[in-house]
Amino acid sequence: MLRGALAAAVTPLRDRRLDEDAFGPYAGFLAAGGLNGILALGTTGEGILFSVEERRRALELFVAASSGRIQVAVHCGAQTTADSVALAAHAAEAGADAVAVIGPPYFQLDERALVEHFAAAAAACAPLPFYVYEFERASGYAVPLAVLHELRSRASNLAGLKVSDAPFDRFAPYLIEGLDVFVGPEALIFAGMEAGAVGAVSGLAAAFPREVANVVSSPTTDGAARLGELRATVERFPRHAALKFLLAQSGLPVSEEVRPPLRQLAELERDELRAWRASS
Repeated sequence: MLRGALAAAVTPLRDRRLDEDAFGPYAGFLAAGGLNGILALGTTGEGILFSVEERRRALELFVAASSGRIQVAVHCGAQTTADSVALAAHAAEAGADAVAVIGPPYFQLDERALVEHFAAAAAACAPLPFYVYEFERASGYAVPLAVLHELRSRASNLAGLKVSDAPFDRFAPYLIEGLDVFVGPEALIFAGMEAGAVGAVSGLAAAFPREVANVVSSPTTDGAARLGELRATVERFPRHAALKFLLAQSGLPVSEEVRPPLRQLAELERDELRAWRASS
């Protein structure tokens, strides 16, 4: 089972393709930062923007690069159930440690449709631990609690959730007894773990692994607040490109390139990030 601090990892790209040579150094950087694992191809990892074939290959690269040093969970959520099932089945074959799936975006699915979707994906990777990825802002709707209760009776490998909703009153209802919950918003790490969450899956940890790992291992209100402030600073810029730019500034062979319609940084934004990093 997953526990502790996981990075919602970026996906290295170069020349509009997966930058296969960058996965090893990047995974090493995350492991050296004290993290327990990564979530590949989630929101920070641009997963929904890649083809099924690219997502399969990226997972294989992350699993190989991690070499047992840290666990590798993978987001397999897709627009269709067929693609989610295919990705979840591949995750089990490729050696992933867990699978997460978000509610498909665009269509606001009812409870019956959501149960069937999640149950199919969970069955495809069983007995690998399966997590529902709850993120109302990204999917366009919240997963009803009734769906999770029904899914528990349908999917024996349902292990828990990653919850990215904020503020805390929107996060708290998903702290369901018997399910492991990971905190998405860094500013909620202390409150979430005090209330029973088992760890965090952090986009900020993609470029600041040690800072996040330290707060997850010893949660405090001040530590969570500092991470919230750091996240707010990064999000003044196009977040995906900014995280990759900061990784490159740390000496990693990670390009700033992102998959459109996400955009790269303007030169003034790069200058501002350089100045901020130099002063911090």
